[in-house]
Amino acid sequence: MADPSSYRPRPGQIPDSPGVYKFRDEHRRVIYVGKAKNLRQRLANYFQDLAGLHPRTRTMVTTAASVEWTVVATEVEALQLEYSWIKEFDPRFNVKYRDDKSYPYLAVTLNEEFPRVQVMRGAKKKGVRYFGPYGHAWAIRETVDLMLRVFPVRTCSAGVFKNAARTGRPCLLGYIGKCSAPCVGRVTPEEHRELADDFCDFMAGRTGTYIRRLEKDMMAAAEEMEYERAARLRDDVEALKRAMEKSAVVLADATDADLIAVAEDELEAAVQIFHVRGGRVRGQRGWVTDKVENVDTSGLVEHALQQLYGEESGDAVPKEVLVPALPEEPDAVSQWLADRRGSQVSLRIPQRGDKKDLMVTVQRNAQQALGLHKTKRASDLTTRSRALEEIAEALGLDTAPLRIECFDISHLQGDDVVASMVVFEDGLARKGEYRRFQIKGFEGQDDVRSMHEVISRRFRRYLQEKERTGEWEETPAATGPVPAGPAVSGPVPAPDAVPADGGAPADGESREDDGRPKRFAYPPQLLVVDGGQPQVAAAKRALDELGIDDIAVCGLAKRLEEVWLPDDDDPVVLPRSSEGLYLLQRVRDEAHRFAITYQRAKRAKRIRSSPLDAVAGLGDTRKQALIKHFGSVKKLRQATIDEICEVPGIGRRTAESVAVALAAAAPAAPAVNTATGEIMEEDDGGSTT
Repeated sequence: MADPSSYRPRPGQIPDSPGVYKFRDEHRRVIYVGKAKNLRQRLANYFQDLAGLHPRTRTMVTTAASVEWTVVATEVEALQLEYSWIKEFDPRFNVKYRDDKSYPYLAVTLNEEFPRVQVMRGAKKKGVRYFGPYGHAWAIRETVDLMLRVFPVRTCSAGVFKNAARTGRPCLLGYIGKCSAPCVGRVTPEEHRELADDFCDFMAGRTGTYIRRLEKDMMAAAEEMEYERAARLRDDVEALKRAMEKSAVVLADATDADLIAVAEDELEAAVQIFHVRGGRVRGQRGWVTDKVENVDTSGLVEHALQQLYGEESGDAVPKEVLVPALPEEPDAVSQWLADRRGSQVSLRIPQRGDKKDLMVTVQRNAQQALGLHKTKRASDLTTRSRALEEIAEALGLDTAPLRIECFDISHLQGDDVVASMVVFEDGLARKGEYRRFQIKGFEGQDDVRSMHEVISRRFRRYLQEKERTGEWEETPAATGPVPAGPAVSGPVPAPDAVPADGGAPADGESREDDGRPKRFAYPPQLLVVDGGQPQVAAAKRALDELGIDDIAVCGLAKRLEEVWLPDDDDPVVLPRSSEGLYLLQRVRDEAHRFAITYQRAKRAKRIRSSPLDAVAGLGDTRKQALIKHFGSVKKLRQATIDEICEVPGIGRRTAESVAVALAAAAPAAPAVNTATGEIMEEDDGGSTT
């Protein structure tokens, strides 16, 4: 590991001009490329105290052995040179978006004498007009099949074309009217190219002209009683409309724009792009990348723009690019895009209307893409095995932790404090064994004390199960202030926690039918808490108080993804690319999701509570009938029992119960001095002052 001070340039050597810099390792390989508006200020940030650097930046500067730079005239030139060097050197510490597949395009080979419509993948070729990308090749073929009725452009390969020209017989499409058969001279090269140009114009979004022209020709044919021709034109119009329906209108003003959204976590980022042409979504694509450098959303957007438009020019760069966050130097990026397009490009964040609504959809697709990527990665058996082995090695465990339990605390400013327990076995979530807890030992906000209570309750149940089954001869006495009792309110009679699925047997109930032990009877090999040293210490203390010493404990701190062990002053830092870190992060995030979902549900239930909830036998239907009849709980409280009985379905006994419940829940009215209007408070003895 190199010391950055060993290759730090003297301050006077670095210019204060725009430029691009490269960090090289000891083998002269370029490991990072960056650009700067002011090289001196930017490079100075890399040569500060290592403790103040982001872990990813710290890894890069300690891997590097030298730094060099190139001065350019403008920020736009710096952006272009940065992109060129990233493509050339492929630095390991730069964010690089890689497609998880090769997207198909609808291509028209305008560089040939007889242009051909076909599906193309891979690098773009000069002289070929591209539309897309599309999610699937079959979507392109369906669109082309509909449009060949109106624009019978050649679709055959060069071999088929030459064979037809040699024999003087067109292919099947030529016979059924879906090809103009230029191979046998039915149309001239000029007429066929005009068809290809019209096809491109229609695909580019200029659809209204052709629809109106065909409808006009159809009406003229009908007036001249050429009904067969009119019917054929009618079918052509319907075919074009069906082709247009495959890409629904999303922007009413026929906008040409690309919308870019980013979904990210600490380790990875997913980018989704919607290509809108003529107000319709013409294509979609997406990338997933590892965040190998310290970069925020603005930086991810800038890298995505470079990846997307670095090799494009002309109309391939739209007039408008909508992004979730502007790059650090938006004017320079806008100018770079304008240079590639040849005219002005608007780069902005949508604030309102249809464009903002569509951006929400693109963002949702990015979130789903990131989640799908994580699911695919987690489902691979080899990857899961490697992750468990890396965790065991990093934490010094004797064996791989086949069962991992993770706990998290959630609350809203100290109210509705709850906890979650999620279970992963062999690297996969076991949602049927998730558990939720309410904090009962105290009130208020104290995450450390809450963690101690939850761990104590969970493993006290574990010891009870071992004692019941005879695996534990003598139950150790638990110490500490944690009380026994139900974890949740409601009809569940005895269990310490409720099952996640809501339908599984509670842990206090017997299972004599199948003989399997209760779920709390299975101990984990690794206990993970969401938090740092304080939470880890609380969990370890809870286990020690119960006499349990065969369960490993660690905590995952979210800020820097550090793994904390009990009694260690320094965290264990797993490599950023470690599958073990990825698995721990996924377990921690799942516990957080499960806890916050439960906490929000409790808060919503508390907010929706009503005094009528205390009336036994009064269901939701009759509650709604009462509120609808009187208009509010306040007016219902003022009603007499006879007036309540007038509500359909409410008998006298129920009306009396409603009146009693509302009277008990009503706030006591303060005493008022009628002479002065002063509110009089009652003292402990009952007298007023």
